[in-house]
Amino acid sequence: METTGERDAPTAVVVVGPDGVVTGWSEGGRRLLGWPAEETVGRPVTDFLVDPPRGFPGTDGPGPDGPGSDSPGGDGVSPSGLVTLRHRNGAPVDAVVTVQALRGADGGALGRVMTVQRWDRRPVIADRAFEQCPFALGVYDPDLRFLWVNDAACRVIAHTEEQILGEKYRELFPELQGVPYTDKLSEVARTGVPARLITIFRPLGSDYANAWATSMWPVRDAEGTVRAVANWGFDMSAEYWARQRLLILNEATRGIGRTLDVISTARELAETPVPGFADLVTVDLFDEVLRGDEPPSATAVTAGGTITLGRAALQGGKQHPDRPAGSLAPIGYAPGSVPARCMAAGTSMVQLAAEPSQGGEWAFGPGLAADPAHWPPGMPMIDVTIAAQGLTGRITVPLLARGAVLGVVAFARRDRPEAFTADDLILAEELAAKAAIAIDNARRYTREHALALTLQRSLLPQRLPPHGAIDVASGYLPAGAGVGVGGDWFDVIPLSGARVALVVGDVVGHGLHASASMGRLRTAVRTLADVDLPPDELLTHLDDLVLHLPDDLHPERGDDPTGETGATCLYAVYDPVSRRCAMASAGHPLPLVIAPDGTSTPIEAQPGPPLGVGGLPFEAVEIDLPEGSLLALYTDGLVQSRERGTERGAGDLLRLLSEPAASLEALCDTTMKAMLPDHRTDDAALLLARTRALDPDHVADWDIEPDFEQVAHARRLAAERLAVWGLEETAFVTELVVSELVTNAIKYGQPPIRLRLIRNTSLICEVSDGSDTSPHLRRARTFDEGGRGLMLVAQLTQGWGTRHSTSGKTIWCAQTIESP
Repeated sequence: METTGERDAPTAVVVVGPDGVVTGWSEGGRRLLGWPAEETVGRPVTDFLVDPPRGFPGTDGPGPDGPGSDSPGGDGVSPSGLVTLRHRNGAPVDAVVTVQALRGADGGALGRVMTVQRWDRRPVIADRAFEQCPFALGVYDPDLRFLWVNDAACRVIAHTEEQILGEKYRELFPELQGVPYTDKLSEVARTGVPARLITIFRPLGSDYANAWATSMWPVRDAEGTVRAVANWGFDMSAEYWARQRLLILNEATRGIGRTLDVISTARELAETPVPGFADLVTVDLFDEVLRGDEPPSATAVTAGGTITLGRAALQGGKQHPDRPAGSLAPIGYAPGSVPARCMAAGTSMVQLAAEPSQGGEWAFGPGLAADPAHWPPGMPMIDVTIAAQGLTGRITVPLLARGAVLGVVAFARRDRPEAFTADDLILAEELAAKAAIAIDNARRYTREHALALTLQRSLLPQRLPPHGAIDVASGYLPAGAGVGVGGDWFDVIPLSGARVALVVGDVVGHGLHASASMGRLRTAVRTLADVDLPPDELLTHLDDLVLHLPDDLHPERGDDPTGETGATCLYAVYDPVSRRCAMASAGHPLPLVIAPDGTSTPIEAQPGPPLGVGGLPFEAVEIDLPEGSLLALYTDGLVQSRERGTERGAGDLLRLLSEPAASLEALCDTTMKAMLPDHRTDDAALLLARTRALDPDHVADWDIEPDFEQVAHARRLAAERLAVWGLEETAFVTELVVSELVTNAIKYGQPPIRLRLIRNTSLICEVSDGSDTSPHLRRARTFDEGGRGLMLVAQLTQGWGTRHSTSGKTIWCAQTIESP
């Protein structure tokens, strides 16, 4: 290997006499131009110049300052000038020449001394810069033989320049055969396309992985042919690992808290840092948090007893063989254990299996940065016991949200030798903080969702009452998690005259407010149904109620008077005697009607405005329904979704309902399952009713003349019909009821008067007249001659009431009888 002096560019010293003849020649001149002293001394100096500049020693003409001048240029040349010299082999050599005058004791001119140094476009100091560059630099031929490396590269590969020059990279380092770095070098040499690469490796004896950034480029000759490939690389561990931590945090921001479900959020926390940050993550939560209740108090956490948590998530480990997948395993932490101490103190703890190394020249050490984060006092804790679990390190962080402890999360490494750093602790705590807020939000939502669902289910009918006019089945499913309970409802309401009302509705919005509004509307519908209002009139009263709902809100209690209070509703009344169904809609989809032969029966009507608009009428429509017809009332959540429009959904529903089924309940269940996706965005309700027709022999009616003598005739007619029906045991009460009702109609009503008896699940007696004046139940005083009739009817029967029609009113009462 050349010494530093031999590698430096030589400097020649030449002595020229006053006549321009060389009188002295240094060894540097031989090295610079190839001429030895014996071949130069005595020759004109101009013999060694390619094109002597004017004024150069030995040429004609004065210098810029005149002949014999003592100024720097007095001998015709500047102190430092660029000239072209002739090498002994004939090649030109650019050089910088400095000329100094020689004088004797008397001041006479003895000649000149010229210092000559080779001039290159790249100064010698530039070579030194590349050799001493802190980045690793190297040049290889197309077969990856080492041509040149700098000192930094020698330190990185732990070889001297003498050991590697001329050697093939793949043969010198066989362990790097097939790795991305070596393959990329070959690719650049083959294709001539520059490349960049980041390589992760761990230096021998270091507990920290390093990241190297490398650039590779082809080296071409004057003709453009690739003659070599060069590369440079530097340790960018600080920047690389900081960026990786930032990417993990960014992924956590997007990936944790996507659902309002406690378990799903815990699993998102466990999945995010694996494998980029940790190999094993466990998330343990208090049972109260898993149920959606308030987390335990600080006193309970710090009491000192065993803390029992539920294993909500495990990533990178194996499920217990005796426990079904997805089950929450109970985990008990004894007093003094690391998780128990973390939760009690509210601080994190770091355990390392061994004392980490400080890192070598190419490893910055803890933090892998020039200015790494510093460990908090008392950390890390060296705990050799975790090595028995196959772990090299573990970071345990309590899950804290709004001052409460929700549980604990542990990040562990086992498949990688890199030790945790203080920067890793910061990342772990940031992940835990983000997840804790998301888990607490999910817990709060779980609690509110459970309350709303409980409220809604309590407001919906627990079971549908049996009715002689229809067979009925229902289905209801709330919206999926994260949406909130909606305000869908349905109801079946027995009416007078063996009729039945079918109701389905949907309140705008989700949550407790929607459930409470639904309960108020369902109660209002039942109340209005008790007075036997026609469907259009009932919806008009219901619309007025919805309009006044905001008046009942109290902003000082947190109510939102600007919130949505609208709703839709469909109200239908089916009469098994006439087999007619009257209905009206307030913005709700009309029911589907399927005839007994399986054909669809269209309903020629348009839904009215939704409830809460006000000022617009509702239209009632009546249709004939053959016995065995199927009525399907539903909410839009059943037929509408992101993938399917309402019209297409209604078609799918009609097709499913037309298929044969073992029972009405089975048809309802299979239809709900087929129509609803797994991830629902709205509640869905379905009410199916198959109509029955009352046997004409079970109905008897007569016109009654408005004459009090007809009262006895009406009693006889009723008694005769009861005998035909085999209900003689009800004759006494029925005759009294008929007598009182017919008398009232003759005395206070208007013609026409009509008496009707209906034998169904109960015995119904109805008296209709043309007056719209309603009777009122009152207690008669001692000396009153009248006023006891309705009191007597109410005491002798199980129910009575009045309903109005466009032609008058009907007073009815019902008695319980044995089933026919």
